[in-house]
Amino acid sequence: MTLADLGWNDTLATAFAPHAAEGLQPARVTLQLKGFWEVTTPDTARLADCTGNFLNETTYLSDMPAVGDWVAIIPLPGDETRAQIHAVLPRRTKFSRKAAGEQDIEQIVAANIDTVFLVSSLDGNFNLRRIERYLSAAHSSGAQPVVVLNKSDLTKESAERRAEVEAIARDVPVVVTSALKRGGLKALQPWLLPHTTVAFLGSSGVGKSTLINEIVGEDVLFTQEVRNIDGKGRHTTTQRELILSPEGVLIIDTPGMRELQPWQADEAVNDVFADIKELTLRCRFTNCSHTTEPGCVIVSALNDGSLERPRWNSYQRLLRETAFELRRSDRRASQRGKSESKKQTKQLRQRIHEKRGED
Repeated sequence: MTLADLGWNDTLATAFAPHAAEGLQPARVTLQLKGFWEVTTPDTARLADCTGNFLNETTYLSDMPAVGDWVAIIPLPGDETRAQIHAVLPRRTKFSRKAAGEQDIEQIVAANIDTVFLVSSLDGNFNLRRIERYLSAAHSSGAQPVVVLNKSDLTKESAERRAEVEAIARDVPVVVTSALKRGGLKALQPWLLPHTTVAFLGSSGVGKSTLINEIVGEDVLFTQEVRNIDGKGRHTTTQRELILSPEGVLIIDTPGMRELQPWQADEAVNDVFADIKELTLRCRFTNCSHTTEPGCVIVSALNDGSLERPRWNSYQRLLRETAFELRRSDRRASQRGKSESKKQTKQLRQRIHEKRGED
């Protein structure tokens, strides 16, 4: 294996040059555990933790290593299985979401990905509104999104549902597959290229691990049947992992997400709902609430059915969520600025006091 097999390129080499001058080695994060990471180099994989200096200089959870990241490491002397992470290289792309819970925290799901496969199943788990959320997050990631509608063997309405998804996905490719029956897998080949990184994302039970096993050609990931009682999937994948396929494709598998709130994806939301954004720009009122105003384009579209109310409600909900995140982020930035200003003022006063004492 070479660095190029792991996705290394000239841009990364340039970014790594200062670390190379310090005697560090490049490695890619291939597995994320609690407090530890598996980092892979051309010769071996090691279990790594972060140095104290790195942790002290880290401000946000999103600054910590994530699967797909390139990191600067030093192998521990006398232990070929361990290493320490000194730095994370700048990310080219990242798929992130708001971490579950009340706190406003960005969680990196996968980094430095070329293509993100948004997997949804065509059984009882099919949900257009959920696909819209994944599309919003994918558009803000910088990676190429592809919607994969899996389990076509479980429905006779795959063509109709594909048309529904294409209507909301606009220019995003939509592929119908059956991982269990190996149907439609050839349609994924244009994105499964050597030295490229792809990530499979979706809720539990949609068949991400089964798809990956079929692509790799062996059972590298454990799979389970969905629950018959409600059609919901079990969390087969419990950690994020990067796998190298025999064809040289770098594949990231991720745990199923019960909740996906895109991270600060206001522009991406407008990309996904470009049809609605265009309608709002045509509205005769600049501050229209789109509820009761006479002549409102949105109200007219809702009334004549050219705009479906569930899609309109989904658009408004995502805009509210992203606007709330941005307000909280700005508030935190302002508080950090005030705190830093107070700290600098205190240091200046201390220096003046010390200078007077010397005089």
